[in-house]
Amino acid sequence: MTDHSSAKAVVRAFHAELDAAQGTEAAVLSAHVTPDYRWRGFHPFHELHGAEAVAEAFWRPLKSALTSMRRRPDIFFAGGNSLKDGAECWVVSMGHLMGLFDAPWLGIRPTRKIAMLRYCEFLRIEGDRIAESAMYFDIPHLMAQAGQDPFGPQTGAFLVQPGPATHDGLLFDPRPPEEGARTQAAIDFMCNDISVWSGGRAEPLEEELRRSWQEGMVWWGPHGIGATYTIPRYALQHSGPFRQAFRDRTFNGHVARVAEGHYGGFFGWPNLTLHHKGGFMGMPATGLSGDMRVIDIYRREGDKLAENWIFIDILHFWNMQGVDLLARATEIGA
Repeated sequence: MTDHSSAKAVVRAFHAELDAAQGTEAAVLSAHVTPDYRWRGFHPFHELHGAEAVAEAFWRPLKSALTSMRRRPDIFFAGGNSLKDGAECWVVSMGHLMGLFDAPWLGIRPTRKIAMLRYCEFLRIEGDRIAESAMYFDIPHLMAQAGQDPFGPQTGAFLVQPGPATHDGLLFDPRPPEEGARTQAAIDFMCNDISVWSGGRAEPLEEELRRSWQEGMVWWGPHGIGATYTIPRYALQHSGPFRQAFRDRTFNGHVARVAEGHYGGFFGWPNLTLHHKGGFMGMPATGLSGDMRVIDIYRREGDKLAENWIFIDILHFWNMQGVDLLARATEIGA
């Protein structure tokens, strides 16, 4: 397995300069990305191309709203894309973007208090440049912090979500390749086991989950669903309701799967296409299919998964169902 230290250095330098930029975000991106840079982000940003477009549409408005913004990473690792036999190098960063919410952003009202935007970013490195990014972020979580929660009660808990229980998620130095291989195997096993379930296997949900997960697993879900703890509560508060709410589940594949040490994850664009039959997040059926763009980040203990951080483009999914949650936020804040 290749040592990805140089790729990590590229991303750390980029983050340091971007976080310090004050109106020069386009110049910073231009210095660190390829000319054909591709950026994927959650609704309402979707897909952007080139340094200028990404800086002007996303980074400058966000940093103008969250003043004195700091990146607070909890997980950082790198690896070869297992879906491409390791040929692509991806660096992963996950945590919060913290700032003082001093100006409106996307119709969300400022609070003039600390605000924490959950984020996870996959960055593909070519040489000493970033060629591609998937920057996923939990906008509804920020809306709730501003008192503009577009949802009703969620099945899990509302939290500013912590990093790993082991406090060892920042892998700035390389880890033994066999550890990353074990993590990738655990993630692949879980994904394949779900695929078997989708074909119609009849067994208690908890029995399936115990093949992949530690009994005391923690599922750090997106706002609108929330966090849940232990296999029985995960089955009760998310996995079970989620499976009951959808039919015609189509897995579209992942763009990248990466692991290093005890950490790994993947993202898709979109991962899933689902037909909502009613009940998801307390919403009625629409008769429409919707896409879910998802990042999953995992921590492994032994040969099973112990923690899982989830980023889902909830705004995009409900927008495809005819529900504009950002418009709701504007109405709530009026």
